[in-house]
Amino acid sequence: MMAAYFSLWWVWICVALALGVVELLAPGFIFLGFAIGALSMAVFVFVMPATNVAALIAMFAILSLIGWVVLRMMFRRQSSGARIVKRDINDG
Repeated sequence: MMAAYFSLWWVWICVALALGVVELLAPGFIFLGFAIGALSMAVFVFVMPATNVAALIAMFAILSLIGWVVLRMMFRRQSSGARIVKRDINDG
């Protein structure tokens, strides 16, 4: 009975929204990768509906991992804007 919900695209959108809210409550880009995976699963299920639950869960895991890795690569490049001081102003 529960397996039928995995093949509905709007269920994946609801999961993505719920994970996005959880990411707002616990920041750190942990749940955002899963939200991206769920959102891409919604698109995947909408375009090509599948009935195999195990394949859908595996696809969600793979897409979430890809989303998390892309987020890590994107935000690793950003600088915090901190300036490294090499000379003390009190030194004459």
